Amino acid sequence: MKILREKQVNAFLKFLKTRLAAGGGVEPMVRKILDDVRRNGDRALKKYTEKFDSVKITSFLISKKELASAADKADKKVVRALELSARRVIAFHKKQKEKSWTFSENGITLGQIIRPIERAGVYIPGGKASYPSTVLMTVIPALLAGVKEIALCMPAPGGVINPYSASAIRMLGLHEIYRIGGAQAIGAMAFGTETIKKVDKIAGPGNIYVATAKRLVFGEVDIDMIAGPSEVLIIADKTAVPSFIAADLLSQAEHDEMASAILITDSGLLAKNTAQELASQLTALKRKTIAKKSLGRYGAIIIVKRIDDAFDIANKIAPEHLEIMTAKPEKFLPAVKHAGAIFLGKWSPEPLGDYSAGPNHTLPTGGTARFSSSLGVYDFVKRSSLIDFKKQGFMRLADTVKTLADAEGLEAHGNTIRVRTGKR
Repeated sequence: MKILREKQVNAFLKFLKTRLAAGGGVEPMVRKILDDVRRNGDRALKKYTEKFDSVKITSFLISKKELASAADKADKKVVRALELSARRVIAFHKKQKEKSWTFSENGITLGQIIRPIERAGVYIPGGKASYPSTVLMTVIPALLAGVKEIALCMPAPGGVINPYSASAIRMLGLHEIYRIGGAQAIGAMAFGTETIKKVDKIAGPGNIYVATAKRLVFGEVDIDMIAGPSEVLIIADKTAVPSFIAADLLSQAEHDEMASAILITDSGLLAKNTAQELASQLTALKRKTIAKKSLGRYGAIIIVKRIDDAFDIANKIAPEHLEIMTAKPEKFLPAVKHAGAIFLGKWSPEPLGDYSAGPNHTLPTGGTARFSSSLGVYDFVKRSSLIDFKKQGFMRLADTVKTLADAEGLEAHGNTIRVRTGKR
């Protein structure tokens, strides 16, 4: 893992952005798959599922019996952990629910009507790894928003349904579950097929093929975000514990080779001790090959003169996860401008947010925390403006509207006022 001084930071940040372009070569293939699904529907889905997942599909829909059979294979301890996590995710996301509102003044009533989208599509990875926690994080906000129809696509390589994902799905009471994945699943939800009804919005993470497909279907449907490789940035002073920092960095590095794990500190001793801890802890990991590549390419320990300087760098990166391990972490909260999720203190490791803390773990990556937020209930609702003028209110603004319409050269706009006032 690289140890950098401040003068080397800009070059590293520039290099870090190259991760966003990595994998861009898949777009032609993804376009071909999407076009095939759009034109040939179920036939295309069967072809790609057999090709990529080694499954010859007779029924896209996973039956209640199949789901139950898979869920019954789950370790009961894991199921209990999922149940506790679900309760916490529900409790947190309930706070995000919005209400319609109106206000009135002298013959004018204005407001905002909050309605759920009618049909949501959720994608759950099921290839190299399965993430039942993602079922909770994507489905619960949609349910709390009031979405009536939720279609979930989840690949089942070799025909095997992951028991833990099945448990989470059963726990939340979903019934429309399809055994398809990849770009073809995104196409099915975006365009609709003979079997799968078109959705209004697609949420959920996936590999580069899924992310590219989501980007390409945006506009046909809405999407939650285009999720990139995982990121954690830790800001720590001399009071931090090197073994804690190393463990937290590795928790992101093990995701995949393109993950980014960065420590910024004003303590040279902490940097040295953390590097030693990383080397020690890395050897014991089952996914050490992945983590080692991630740390070697996109990881760094950055030494700054003042801890305040660390936040300037962090804001340039706008990380998915930001951990602050300083003597008084809350003191630095105002300095954070851009971060998907902020973890304060040494007892708030990032994996708490992945699983059981309560806030959503679907977060903006690749610097998009500058302008976007975590997935939430608000992602599954629409806001319609309400405009209700009585004659008294209309007359108050009639001249203003006519004046502005005329100034913009839109005569017919102005005429809507003139015909009502009799001044044509």
